[in-house]
Amino acid sequence: MADDRAALLSGVGRAIGLEKRVLQPGRGELSDFRDGTKATFHYRTLKCDEDRTVVDDSRTCGKPMELIIGKKFKLPVWETIVSTMREGEQAEFLCDVKHVVQYPQVSKSLRNIAVGKDPLEGQRHCCGIAQMHEHHSLGYHDLDELHKNPQPLVFQIDMLKVEEPGSYRQDPWAMTDEEKLQAVPLIHEEGNQLFKKGSIQEAAAKYYDAIAFFRH
Repeated sequence: MADDRAALLSGVGRAIGLEKRVLQPGRGELSDFRDGTKATFHYRTLKCDEDRTVVDDSRTCGKPMELIIGKKFKLPVWETIVSTMREGEQAEFLCDVKHVVQYPQVSKSLRNIAVGKDPLEGQRHCCGIAQMHEHHSLGYHDLDELHKNPQPLVFQIDMLKVEEPGSYRQDPWAMTDEEKLQAVPLIHEEGNQLFKKGSIQEAAAKYYDAIAFFRH
C-alpha cells in the first residue's frame, strides 16, 4: 500500500492505474495512516460508461463505511485511496481493472450487511471463486455482470472522520485475540463504575459487552 499511496500523493498515480481528482479540499494535517487508523467515509461506486452508472452508494444505506488500516480488507485499493485523504475531503478515484477485480464480492458483503444479512453468506464452506462456479451468481444481477466483465471503476469518497490508533474502541470483529484480552478489563471496569453510581442497566450492558467480545 505504501508505494501506491506515495505515487498517488506525488501525482504519478496514473502509472500504477490510479488517478485522483479532489472535489473538495479537506482540513488539518494528513494522517500517516499507520496500521490501526480508522477511516469513516461515504462512498459511491460508478462504472466508467457514458452514463457513469452508479453501482453502490453508501448514503442510500444510511450508514458510512468504517475501514481500519492494516486489517487486510479484501479490497486493498480502498486502503490506498483513503490514506491520501484528510477529514472533510471529497475526492474521486479512477481505478484500473487490476485494483477492483474483487469488488463484486466485497460489494455483495456490504449489501448483505446493509440489509441485516450475514456478510459471509454462501462463502463459509468454499472460497469465492469456487462459490461462483457452484452457484453461478452473487445474488445481484449487476454484480454478476461486473464479475463476468471486469472493468475500471470510479470511487467517490467523502471522508467524514480519521481516527488515530488508540483514540477509538474497535468493534470486536476487527480485533485480534490479544486486543480483545486487553479491552475486556477496561470495559468491565467501566461497568463497575456505572454500578457504583447506581446505573444498574448501563452497568449490565457493559458487562454484557465484555462477555460478547469472545463470541466474535
